[in-house]
Amino acid sequence: MTRKRNPTGRPQPGEYADYAADDIALVPGDDAIAALVQLQRETEDLFGGLDAPSGEVTYAPGKWTIKQILGHLADDERIFAYRALNIGRGDPRPLPGFDENLYATGAEFDRLSLDQLLADYVAVRQATLSLLRGFPAAAWTRRGTVSGYAATPRGLAFHIAGHELHHHRVLHDRYLPRLRTLSAPD
Repeated sequence: MTRKRNPTGRPQPGEYADYAADDIALVPGDDAIAALVQLQRETEDLFGGLDAPSGEVTYAPGKWTIKQILGHLADDERIFAYRALNIGRGDPRPLPGFDENLYATGAEFDRLSLDQLLADYVAVRQATLSLLRGFPAAAWTRRGTVSGYAATPRGLAFHIAGHELHHHRVLHDRYLPRLRTLSAPD
């Protein structure tokens, strides 16, 4: 018989970076796992509905392409899930930050198709969910240090969800209008 899992609870200030507070506030509910499951559906719908040329679009010079955003979501999640793993398992060592622009450049996401990037995103999400579903209750609120700030696995999981919602908003507000402009008849 499978036991019903209790919600993770919402993180409190001090469980995540101050800069992530606005994004985390956008995450509905009190369960990081439920939020990540729902967001996977939304992300698959959002990116899966785009055609191949759309992946190359950016809304302004110097901004990431849609492909780069999708690749960035997977990379960011990998890093934050690794951080949650370290802290959740009780590793006391501080974890470093990372440069998202350096990662995006080094990954060369634009050489991959949207389908490949979306498949990678799904694989990463499934690995994250597997990790988080296996956490014992005490792991969610263990404390550690990430890039100079205090964090818990719960805060990091909500950060993944809030970060994804942030990029959904940017896509809806800036990229999709640009796509409509590019596809409009002259």
